[in-house]
Amino acid sequence: MELKIGLSEKNLRLLPVGEKELIYAVPFDIGKDGKFLRNSFVAITSKSIYVLCEGKLTKTLDIKDFDTFKSEVGVSCGVLYGIPKGADESKAVLIAKYSSGHLARYAYIAKGCRFLAEGRKDIVKSEEYEKYCPRCKRALPGTRTCPRCAGKKEGLIHEMLLMMAPYKLQLVGIFILMLLASLTTLLNPEIQKHLVDDVLMREQGSVKLAMFCLAGMFAMSIGIAIVNLLKNYYCSRLGAVISMDLRKKLYSKIQMLSLSYVNDRKPGDLMNRITRDTQRVSDFMGDSFCNLFTVAVILICDVIYMLILDAKLTVISMVFIPLSVFISIGFRHNIHRRFHMQWVKDDKINSNLRDVLSGMSVVKAYGKEEEESEHFNKTADDYAVTQRKNETFWAVFFPLMQFMMGVGVYLITYFGGVSVIREEKTVGQLMQFVNYTSMMYMYVGWLSNMPRMLMNLVTSVERISDVMQQEPKITDSKDSKAHRVKGGIEFKDVTFGYKTYEPILEHIDLKVKPGEMIGLVGSSGAGKSTMINLIMHLYDVDDGKLLIDGIDIKDIKLADYHAQIGVVLQETFLFSGTILNNIRFARPEATTMEVIRAAKMANAHDFICKTPDGYNTYVGEKGYNLSGGERQRIAIARAILNDPRILILDEATASLDTESEYLIQTALDRLTEGKTTFAIAHRLSTLKNADRLVVIDGHRIAEVGSHNELMEKKGIYYGLVTAQLEMQGTPASENAAV
Repeated sequence: MELKIGLSEKNLRLLPVGEKELIYAVPFDIGKDGKFLRNSFVAITSKSIYVLCEGKLTKTLDIKDFDTFKSEVGVSCGVLYGIPKGADESKAVLIAKYSSGHLARYAYIAKGCRFLAEGRKDIVKSEEYEKYCPRCKRALPGTRTCPRCAGKKEGLIHEMLLMMAPYKLQLVGIFILMLLASLTTLLNPEIQKHLVDDVLMREQGSVKLAMFCLAGMFAMSIGIAIVNLLKNYYCSRLGAVISMDLRKKLYSKIQMLSLSYVNDRKPGDLMNRITRDTQRVSDFMGDSFCNLFTVAVILICDVIYMLILDAKLTVISMVFIPLSVFISIGFRHNIHRRFHMQWVKDDKINSNLRDVLSGMSVVKAYGKEEEESEHFNKTADDYAVTQRKNETFWAVFFPLMQFMMGVGVYLITYFGGVSVIREEKTVGQLMQFVNYTSMMYMYVGWLSNMPRMLMNLVTSVERISDVMQQEPKITDSKDSKAHRVKGGIEFKDVTFGYKTYEPILEHIDLKVKPGEMIGLVGSSGAGKSTMINLIMHLYDVDDGKLLIDGIDIKDIKLADYHAQIGVVLQETFLFSGTILNNIRFARPEATTMEVIRAAKMANAHDFICKTPDGYNTYVGEKGYNLSGGERQRIAIARAILNDPRILILDEATASLDTESEYLIQTALDRLTEGKTTFAIAHRLSTLKNADRLVVIDGHRIAEVGSHNELMEKKGIYYGLVTAQLEMQGTPASENAAV
């Protein structure tokens, strides 16, 4: 999301001399009276805020006069305001009012202004996607850049060249076959002319010459068939190879991208980019590219030869072609928009279908089958309507283009026939010219169908290249090294938010010794899981430092660090496959005996042996044919096999029966021994044995201490325990004993 949109020279001239180095410049569109505004901006330098309203400088504010800046959501709009030093919010100064489409942008601007007011030099940036192009105002097709406004380096040809660069030798062979196909196709009408003029139209035609011409035509036909067969085969094969390679690259790229990128995209969207978009590239190679160069060569040579044969008839034959080309070009953007909308709705169908199939148990539990069917039918109907409109448009557009160009054949037949009657031409020459004209119309007609083929390709290439151009937010730095983790962890003034303008954790300071068990406590949404995500290095901190054994976590190689972490979550994820492979996921090279030893320590061996195929039992997608406790024990076995130095337990015993909880708790006791452990638990009583409890409240650490210390303090933790015990029916007088 752009936070510095280029101002026009006219707007720049409104700023004071010397204040041209803007840090931020964003538009706003609502006036104080609620009137819609155009060409209005908030421009910000390191010292001042300028409000430019419809070509006038209406407000100048000195940043140092303010304590803080805020962006808040109003009724169908948002407002940016600043609070002067020493004043409360009742004295807030309104800076700009804007429509809801700018809410996220101004949230970043408010944070940037706060940094400037604090004297910080950090420049706030946004990694979010724009919904609309800031320049042409068109909706973006799920890509970071606008295809219409992108420079040449980001165009279709450039992207296609990059995709085809590894296949140069195959392309050279295909181009040779295309050239051969062009030559054999162009020679046939020439042989037909000699057959008509030198054999059929002569009183004493030579049988030998007739046989020679027929043999030549037959050989050309065989040659065309063979060359086209080879050309189509190699193009289709190359398309399949490119599609396969693109799928591999896309999958690998998505695996490497940060979790924030994957979470911001719809699953159906990403799946379609890997499957359907790559398939469209393959289809283009097999159906269109294999003929594109051939058609271009034939068409150019055909027109040149027609001009040599009869320039006058050639001009007559081409009367309707410019009009057809002009109409095709005029409808190009319309066609692009139509097919883009169709694919957006297609993505929506896939995402909806995936959600329902994944959550089928919830749908059935609430008896919402009929409602979900109606919802899916509506989505499918929207897609069908869009598809029907597109197909109807194309069913009318393409035949109309062909008819307009086909009129030229009748004109050629008429004027050419007159030339034959006047003996200005032979019958063979007229037939040859008509054949070349028909060939020209056929291939121009084929080219008129190219906008549809290209729009398929353009949209797919844009979506593929958008993923390939993404850079992961979390990568190994140049100085990162492998490190054998001991387990010491320190948060030093850490601030983090999934959206940088919305901090979940603020100014967190915490030092954990190797082997210490930390229980994280707080209300839902307080930031417990966020702390765990930072420890797992799924995200980088926005401010401050996270140290592992005194080393900045950014300076430890990701793969090496993640190999030393064990995770047991409430919603245990099992892959489709055997129990053996699911436990081995952490260490694929582990022997069967090591897996069995880990399963025994996790109290999982006994129930695994009772399954139909033991460790080779197929558990199905997400392990739904196992109970929650069984899945948890497999996850614990997976963590034990990895022998992690840092262990993450996120609600590992939640929602389990007493027996399963006991088995899992004993397995966890074995697992946590000697390991630095961070645990989140729904039942606070399970955290009593933690070395320290960290209570998070209001985005900050509110309390730290052992269970007994916090109970004696009678603060937030005491209140949470008391409320939980009272809900369970335990008398308040027994709280102290818990």
